[in-house]
Amino acid sequence: MTTTRARTWTVARVLRDRNAGLYLAGVVVSGFGTSALWLASGVWVKELTGSDGLAALCLLAMWAPTLAGPLLGTVADRVRRKPLLIGTNLLLAGLLLTLFTVDSARGLWLLFAVLFVYGAAGVVHDAAESALVAAAVAPSLLGDFNGLRMTATEGTKLVAPLAGAGLYAAYGGPSVALLDAVTFVLATGLYAALRVREEKPEPPGGGRLEQTAEGARHLWAHPRLRPLVLAGGATMLCAGVNGALVYAVVEGLGHSPAYTGVLYAVQGAGSVAVGLISGPALRRLGAPRFAACGITLTAVAVALRAVPYDAVVLVCSAAIGVGLPCVLIAALTAVQRETPGPLLGRAVATAHTLMFGPNVIGLAVGAALVETVDHRLLLVVLGSAQLAALAQSSLSPLRRAPRSPSDANPA
Repeated sequence: MTTTRARTWTVARVLRDRNAGLYLAGVVVSGFGTSALWLASGVWVKELTGSDGLAALCLLAMWAPTLAGPLLGTVADRVRRKPLLIGTNLLLAGLLLTLFTVDSARGLWLLFAVLFVYGAAGVVHDAAESALVAAAVAPSLLGDFNGLRMTATEGTKLVAPLAGAGLYAAYGGPSVALLDAVTFVLATGLYAALRVREEKPEPPGGGRLEQTAEGARHLWAHPRLRPLVLAGGATMLCAGVNGALVYAVVEGLGHSPAYTGVLYAVQGAGSVAVGLISGPALRRLGAPRFAACGITLTAVAVALRAVPYDAVVLVCSAAIGVGLPCVLIAALTAVQRETPGPLLGRAVATAHTLMFGPNVIGLAVGAALVETVDHRLLLVVLGSAQLAALAQSSLSPLRRAPRSPSDANPA
């Protein structure tokens, strides 16, 4: 009953704020189109070429620009964020319509080029959105908003890929591109309705490289942001290794590879649930302890995945879905609260690179190790390593980690 009340109160707190509600609606709409496209694009390439490797490159093309986050985030600090969001959405809507010309393997270069630009624009979009949220939404609502944003994002991932695959099967790849373009246009209308006053940014000082590095310097010098962002990166590194082992886990259970869809759905449901209680949990525990709880739960669940029983693995998947987002929500909320507005775009983009970039490395490492080492041993070592790293960090529950005054704000 208490949990239900907390969730209801969290949703009500956010939706009562006009700007927060509009932002959340924009996240749902555009996120649906993006989730539909990333799956359909791989199917599209596979059907045109028959190559699994080329199909996998679709996801890589969309993720690769994340590594240039600090540089791309600079754009979000040089112009007003609301017009930038609107312009980025309209640019992507128009760009997606060019995919109607892709009807054979010879046109795949255009699909990959669009996906790469899509990923780069997404980095700029996320940086501008996070920075504008910090200005348009009350600081006391940021934790609730970021939690519900996670819920909305993961919720759309449970539905949109299947919708995209169905639409592709019925009408082909261009129809999915059109769906995504329409969602960007709808999101543009929602962002245009935001009520926020932005001053024109002052011309930045120094060279471009120096401007780009300012976000990283701020994160590194800040006593609360540095451990949170580094913990997020370490957690996503382990998540990447764990993700690469999922097919071996499914094989160990005696199921076909298609069973991985069940595990991902259960994990997604866990992420949807934790997003609803993140705001109250952040206020009650503070960002460091909330992140530490999530890391601990994730580490234990990863290790227990080595037990070859369906019930155990399903529970562990749900637990990973609950634990993994905690450190990400805590870190992003802290960056939004404790970074000056003119620097926020670069700081957010740098934080995203530091937290999500290691996931790609983890996937590669896990894919290499699973071929030579028993996956059960890898899972136990991985979970134990996460717990050991947490025990030595400033986020450990056994240490008094510094808290931001806003963490304890009951408003």
